[in-house]
Amino acid sequence: MARIVVIGAGLGAMSAAARLAVAGHRVTVYERTATYGGAVGRFERDGFAFDTGPGLLHLPAVYRDLFVKTGKEPLEECVTLTQVDPASRHVFADGTRVDLPNASRAGTVAALDAALGAGAGERWGAFLVRAREAWDRTRRPLLEEPQPKNPAPPAADPYPALKAGLLRRPTTTLAQIGTRELRDPRLIALLDAYARAYGFDPATAPASAAVLPYMEQTFGSWYVGGGLRALADAVYERCRKRRVEFVFDSPVADVMEKDGRAVGVRLAGGETVEAGHVVSGAPVPSLYRDHVVERGHGDDLPHHQVTGTGRVTVCLALRGPRETAAVHRTVVHAAGGRPTVTVLRPDDPALRPDAEHESVTVTATVRTSPGQDWEAFAGRMTEAAGLAVPDLAERLLWRHVRTPEDVRRDTGAAEVPGPALAGARGLLLPADNRSPLPGLWFAGGWSHPGGGLAHAGMSGALVAGLIVEGTDFRGSQ
Repeated sequence: MARIVVIGAGLGAMSAAARLAVAGHRVTVYERTATYGGAVGRFERDGFAFDTGPGLLHLPAVYRDLFVKTGKEPLEECVTLTQVDPASRHVFADGTRVDLPNASRAGTVAALDAALGAGAGERWGAFLVRAREAWDRTRRPLLEEPQPKNPAPPAADPYPALKAGLLRRPTTTLAQIGTRELRDPRLIALLDAYARAYGFDPATAPASAAVLPYMEQTFGSWYVGGGLRALADAVYERCRKRRVEFVFDSPVADVMEKDGRAVGVRLAGGETVEAGHVVSGAPVPSLYRDHVVERGHGDDLPHHQVTGTGRVTVCLALRGPRETAAVHRTVVHAAGGRPTVTVLRPDDPALRPDAEHESVTVTATVRTSPGQDWEAFAGRMTEAAGLAVPDLAERLLWRHVRTPEDVRRDTGAAEVPGPALAGARGLLLPADNRSPLPGLWFAGGWSHPGGGLAHAGMSGALVAGLIVEGTDFRGSQ
């Protein structure tokens, strides 16, 4: 079997590495930082611990499949998974609050009717029915199969917009769905929040982005005991058990080419490593920006898939115990100059020094721009979080702010990679797992099928399948 070099130790890259090792390949991972996990990071101070990347897991079946295919111990023997219920609490601009249950359409409809008025839940439920149609049409080609050489089929927006009355005009963006089908500004804000969490602007995101709330509300939200970093730990340990070798603090300077094919890598220190295949989990735009891969092999690369949004994370260390009525996740919607923020309050002893303290993580997605006053922005985020955490200002011991530039330093890109979406003339399809240079493959959130923990894991499965089975590979079964 071939020797395979993997660039980067993010979740998508490690998922590919474990699967390739099981198939008999010799796999070595070169990671430019001192640790693994990529965007799934951890910040610790004074006995407090915070996830600095994703805080919840959606579609855990992706990682269940990884662990089934790469060893005897299933995922649940390696990490503790708990469904979060309610899945989320929403605090709207007018002060209205609603708790949405986990993976219960009937419960969600009833909760919205009770909080927003009769008919609100019915409108949201009807929207989810059409979102399900979009999901059914795109799930296979956009998530489970290799990207076709001609991406025309999934480029057409599959959202079945209403055709009657005020809605007879064609629906082309997610914002138009909210205006024409949901009508209530609070339901519109609810829809918008799902898109923004993935880095998309509802005003420009295609109607097919309706699959994002459908996916979460149908398949549920899960918490990993100890924080999402524990999932990265488990995937790393699975790789080690499959004899994947890791070399940290070893940036790759460029991909070596011979006779029009990738044949290895050159490390920043000058050492060369030959390989039959090279799998890159690094952000695809950064590979070209840093000349790890030359532009001559990337003229057809879909750089326009970059969403242009970054994530700001504020870690709050609080004195005093978490109150009994607290929920795991609260979305506080924008109002009065405050941004929309997601407040995560996991009831997890592993994240706090003792029962008399609490770790709270607040996140917001923003347009990335130079010169931003991040401390001032973090202040507005903290103010918004006060609507989810009683007496937050009085309880606050300290805060730590993580900006998009911190994300760039640690991962190579400041932006949030979005998942693949149909429509938008194909502009939101990530880079193909098969790079323009034969023998070089792309895995992770910046390649097909796109960003998010589940999508990154899917990319690893696709790359491993393409390498092991070649042109016969048609995707997961």
